[in-house]
Amino acid sequence: MTNFTKLMAAGAVACLPLGSPALADGTVEVLHWWTSGGEAKALGELKSAFEAQDGTWTDSPIAGGGGDAAMTALRARVVAGNPPTAVQLKGPGIQEWAEQGALNDVQHVATDEHWDDVLPPVLAEIMKYDGKYVAAPVNIHRVDWMWGNPDLLEQAGVTQMPTTWDAFNAAADKLMAAGITPLAHGGQPWQDATLFEDVVLGVGGADFYRSALVDLDAAALRSDTMVASFDQLRKLRGYVDPNFSGRDWNLATAMVMRGEAAFQIMGDWAKGEFLAAGKVPGEDFTCTPTPGNGFVLNADSFTFFKVSGEPNLRGQQVLASLIMSPDFQKAFNLAKGSIPARTDVPLDDFDICAQRSHEDLLKATENGTLVPSMAHEMAVPRSVRGEFLDLVTEFFNSDMSSQDAVNRLADAAARAM
Repeated sequence: MTNFTKLMAAGAVACLPLGSPALADGTVEVLHWWTSGGEAKALGELKSAFEAQDGTWTDSPIAGGGGDAAMTALRARVVAGNPPTAVQLKGPGIQEWAEQGALNDVQHVATDEHWDDVLPPVLAEIMKYDGKYVAAPVNIHRVDWMWGNPDLLEQAGVTQMPTTWDAFNAAADKLMAAGITPLAHGGQPWQDATLFEDVVLGVGGADFYRSALVDLDAAALRSDTMVASFDQLRKLRGYVDPNFSGRDWNLATAMVMRGEAAFQIMGDWAKGEFLAAGKVPGEDFTCTPTPGNGFVLNADSFTFFKVSGEPNLRGQQVLASLIMSPDFQKAFNLAKGSIPARTDVPLDDFDICAQRSHEDLLKATENGTLVPSMAHEMAVPRSVRGEFLDLVTEFFNSDMSSQDAVNRLADAAARAM
């Protein structure tokens, strides 16, 4: 057992209520979609800490970035009356399952450990249903990141990181002229939607983003600004290589690492891949926010489903405590590439990209430019998100006009609500 896991085990036992039974024999089955190198390493920190207490961990990974396949598997399990103990779940999806009466709460742990005092209020509310915690957040991700290969950028004469989409287009044109693929991308709906929402933020700003992709305002969805957003998305389509269709996101990250493409636009889980490969931020790769002067928020969390049996119930309590412990939050996020959900975890040991993310998060919270990710299930119900993803991917892979896309986007929002 490592010193870290010993510390975690001792800390979790110490925080249990006086008089409660020992929770070391807890059992969990954890359904998740963290199967790539950096993600698997990060989840391994949680698994090791749980097993350090002689708990039994059953891993149920469902491959496929974005979690769509995992949600299909979850629905089948719940319908069959055999839900997992804990599930990687986020955003409105937490509330939807809670409304169906499918979740257990871990409010006892949250009260004893003062979660309300250490979580950003907006995030804390997402984790609750009817005033009680039914989920525990492990991190805060920034979606609007642009990762770069400095050697390729230097070869093409790109001396400054673009801060507007026009500047990005100019840099991409230089890269293409030098025979370099500007943008590594995986042609999957959730990845297309990630590009799209980052473009919307950069073209329209945070207030427009919120009106269109959170409030689903019909006027915003049909506006000239949204037409301009689709125009920019079309430009990005011209900067990817011909073999992008179906590519997993981590393989696109590997293209930047190997010098096969100059940029990738992806959340900071991509940084976990760079770090797992031994790459150094600021030297081997660059991290710059995409244009927009905002912050697109994504947060991973684990939700606790209604299960029977004391070992399972004990396992949920232990897991919730471990997830929210400062030591785990630090170890997990150092491996994952994100920043802690807790606001009281020191960031001295984090890299320059994480420190920039934390600084920008605080600024965005203060100035009202923090927006939840539509693509990553933080902003709208899955029914609306599904309609948007289908439309954006069809646009990205066809000659559909931007005006037609805007009209269909607004129609999809109205239909799905």
